[in-house]
Amino acid sequence: MSKILIRGAQVLGGEPQDVLIDGSEIAEVGQGLAADGADVVEAGGKILLPGLVDLHTHLREPGREDSETVLTGTRAAASGGYTSVFAMANTFPVADTAGVVEQVYRLGKESGYCDVQPIGAVTVGLEGKKLAELGAMHESAAGVTVFSDDGKCVDDAVIMRRALEYVKAFGGVVAQHAQEPRLTEGAQMNEGVVSAELGLGGWPAVAEESIIARDVLLAEHVGSRVHICHLSTAGSVEIVRWAKSRGIDVTAEVTPHHLLLTDELVRSYNPVYKVNPPLRTERDVMALREALADGTIDIVATDHAPHPHEDKDCEWAAAAMGMVGLETALSVVQHTMVDTGLLTWEGVAERMSWAPARIGGAAGHGRPVSAGEPANLTLLDPAYRGAVDPAGFASRSRNTPYEGRELPGRVTHTWLRGRATLVDGKLQ
Repeated sequence: MSKILIRGAQVLGGEPQDVLIDGSEIAEVGQGLAADGADVVEAGGKILLPGLVDLHTHLREPGREDSETVLTGTRAAASGGYTSVFAMANTFPVADTAGVVEQVYRLGKESGYCDVQPIGAVTVGLEGKKLAELGAMHESAAGVTVFSDDGKCVDDAVIMRRALEYVKAFGGVVAQHAQEPRLTEGAQMNEGVVSAELGLGGWPAVAEESIIARDVLLAEHVGSRVHICHLSTAGSVEIVRWAKSRGIDVTAEVTPHHLLLTDELVRSYNPVYKVNPPLRTERDVMALREALADGTIDIVATDHAPHPHEDKDCEWAAAAMGMVGLETALSVVQHTMVDTGLLTWEGVAERMSWAPARIGGAAGHGRPVSAGEPANLTLLDPAYRGAVDPAGFASRSRNTPYEGRELPGRVTHTWLRGRATLVDGKLQ
C-alpha cells in the first residue's frame, strides 16, 4: 500500500494541516510534511474528519437484494464518507441466529468498501415473543454487541427487561424502535393538523414517548444500556434529557431527515416522504436540532432504508416506509447543524464518528485524526452546492426525499484503513 499525503486539510475544521498515511495508519500530522513517492491529495479548503460510523443501516441482504445488497450498500456508505455501518436485523431470514449474522459479516468483509457490523434481532423472527440467540450471536465470528428488532417495537415489557438483563452480561446494548403498536394501528403520518386536514390516520407522538419512558425506567432498574433509535419528537427529547439527568445509561439517535423535513411535505401525497417514524412538525425539528447540539441526542444515524421503485411509485397508503440516506447524511447535517451555527465540525465528528463507534463498539473506528491511529478518514468539500440527483447514487434504490433539493457539501475522498474507497467523488 503506497503512502498518501493529504495536504492542507482543515482537520476537524481547524487550521490547515498535512496528514501522512503510511499503509493502514496515520503516520504523521503537521504542517509542511513531505514524503517521497507519496500520492498527494490537495485538500485546501476541505474538511478532514474521522471516517463516519452509522449505527442504523438497512442493507437488506439476505432476502431483499432487489432493494439493496451488502455490496451496493457499502458502496453507498463509502460515497457518503462512511467507513463502518451497523446492519439492521430485519432481513429474510431475520438475523436472529449466529449463522445469519456471520453471513452478513462475511459479505461485509468481501465488499471492501466499508466495515459491516451486524445487529442481531432481540426476538426470534422479530415477533416479540421469545428472545433470540443473543449469546450465540455475540460469541460468533460477527461478535454482535447491538441488538434490535428495528422495524418493530419490543413492546412486551417482560421481554424487553429480559433482553436488557441478558446483554448486560457482556456489555451489549438494546436499540429500541420506540413505537407502541396499539397506538399506531392504521397510522399513515404524524398525528396533527396536517393529518386531520388530509384525512390520513395519525401517528401520535405519545406512541414513541410512552415506550421511551418505559424503557429508560427498565434500563435503570436492570442497570443496563438502552439506545433509542430514530428519536423524532420534542417530548422524546425531554424524556431522554430527564433520564440522563438521573444517570440512566441511555443514548439516542436522530436521522438526517428528521432534522430537516416536516409533515407539511405529506400534503403532496408523494410516498417518498412516508417513513417510520413519520415526519413531524417544525417544532419537533427545532427541538431535535437543539438536542443534538447540546448532547441530549448523542448521534446522527441514517436509518438508510432502500426500497425498489415499485414499492414507492404507488398510492400513499400502499407505499413502503423508509428513505435512503447514506449518501446525503453529511450534507444534511452540514445544512441543518453546521451552517446554522449549532455544531462545529468537531461536533460533527463526535456525533457521526466518535460517539456511534463508542456506542456500538466499532473497533478501529471513531478514532482521533492523529499519528498511530487507523487511517479511516473522510474528506469533505464544504463549499460545494448542488442539487441531489439520485441517478448518481451507488445505492441500488433511489427513494430519496431530497431529489432536486440543493444541499451543501460533497464527500470527495474516503479512506478505509489507508485504502482509498472514494477518490474525487468516484468509487474505487
